Formats: sequence, C-alpha cells, structure tokens
Amino acid sequence: MNVRFFVIVLLFAICPAGWGQGKQAPPPDVQTIDGGAGQPLPLLLYAPAETAARPSAAIVLFHGGGWTVGQARWMEAAARLMANAGMLAVSVEYRLADQAGVTPFDSVADARAALRWVRHNAARLGIDPQRIAAGGVSAGGHLAAAAAVFDEPFGDVVSARPDALVLWSPAVAVAGDGWFGKLTGGTARAAALSPDLHVRPGLPPTVLLQGEQDSVTPAGGAERFCSRMRVSGNRCELTVYPGVGHLFTRNLQQQEKPDYAAIDMKIDADADQVALAFLRDLGFAAR
Repeated sequence: MNVRFFVIVLLFAICPAGWGQGKQAPPPDVQTIDGGAGQPLPLLLYAPAETAARPSAAIVLFHGGGWTVGQARWMEAAARLMANAGMLAVSVEYRLADQAGVTPFDSVADARAALRWVRHNAARLGIDPQRIAAGGVSAGGHLAAAAAVFDEPFGDVVSARPDALVLWSPAVAVAGDGWFGKLTGGTARAAALSPDLHVRPGLPPTVLLQGEQDSVTPAGGAERFCSRMRVSGNRCELTVYPGVGHLFTRNLQQQEKPDYAAIDMKIDADADQVALAFLRDLGFAAR
C-alpha cells in the first residue's frame, strides 16, 4: 500500500437523508482534549438528530489517508449519517505519521485517548458508556481495530476499548505492507500492530465493508481478519462488493490516488445501510 500521495477526501459523498426537508444540519461542537502524549487532540462532536428518552450510543470515527494525511472533517458525512440514526458521532483529528518523530503507534494512542474521553464524559454527553462504537476508513479502520484488539500499554480506570467496530475498506492486515513498515520502523513493529495477527476471544462485534478488487487494503486481509474473529468466538460480518476497489471505486487502475467520480454510489449507499443495520441490531442505532 504505497500511500505517500494517497489522499482520501470523503468516503461518503451524499449527506444522509433526514437533514434535508428544510432542516439545516447544526455545526459540530469542537472539543480539544489531551491526546495520547498530552498534546492537544481536537474532536468534532455531531449530536444525535433527535433527543432520545434514554442515553444514546456513540461512535468515534477515524479518517483515512495512509496514516500521513487527513483531517477530522473528512468523516463529516459519515458522522452525520450516524447522528441522523440517533447516535453521538465524534470525529478525531489524530496525529499523523511524519516518518520522523510520529508513527502509527502515536495515532493509535490518540485513538485510545479519544475513546477514553468519550467514555469518561458519558454522563455529560448523554450517552451510554457501554455502547461506544469505533469506526474508520482505510487507515482509520486500522486505528479503530487496533483500539479494540491491542491491550493498552498502561492501565487506566476508564477503558478505551470500543464496544463495536464499523470498518470501511480497513487496513486490518498490515504486517507485510512496506509503507506501513516504513512508518512504524520495520517489519517486526508492523506485525506487532497488525490487527489480523492478534485476534483473540472477547473482541467486540465487527462489521467490515470491502471492495473485492481493492489493491490498497486487499479483500484477503479483511477476510482473514473476519475468519479469525469467528474462530475465536467473536461476531464478525463481512460484506465484499464485487467489481469495485478501494472505497468502492470502479476505476481499478487508480486506487491509491482515487478517482472520486468513479466511486460506485449505489454500493456506497448500500454499505451505509449494512453498517446501520448492524448497529441497529446491536441496539446502537435508533433507526
């Protein structure tokens, strides 16, 4: 996955239904918290579209961009999709690897810090601390999965482990990825942070949405991860869409630098519905 010039602008190009019909979506609430190393970590909070009688679920979202580029705003349409389904959505501006002092290990630390903050502030945010999902696109899918799979390097009273995972074109098998190895500091360190190699019992229910012809985060990695999840007794649902590549593109020759006009919007919309159906079944999404 050579992603040095790989920029993902948005996975979802259509704002979800429900915010239309004369109703303008409110801007996100911006919170800045202490991140994985005490540095400022900006979060964008998208409130549920309707007030619920009981505490709502939440989903913490991580953008893609090969661990080196991107911003929290890239997940806005996905965040609004989840907010419209009755969840608090939080998009994270995690640290980006710079091939110097910052690595994907730091990005994972930020993912944990964001999840822990959301759970610690559950009462203030009006959410259920036992219904906090993590979701991510491509490299962001790796961060969400890593927060669930790997034990934290130090103990904390408040857990950073998500209660469910929603992963789009996720990088869950990165041990043999040369780019990821370069960013992490070598093959052994890449393997140490590859979710598919560390699956065990007790991981949260997971849904993966994947293009069959994906050359950036190949379908084989998603299939291997999900298979190992099931063997370990974990719930894992995988939908593989034939004929499309990374982010459901139809332009299979240009996946690392995506042709956004080539994204199959019917498949993209179907993936939205599969994710929402999964979250409804878990009792996370209200609709």
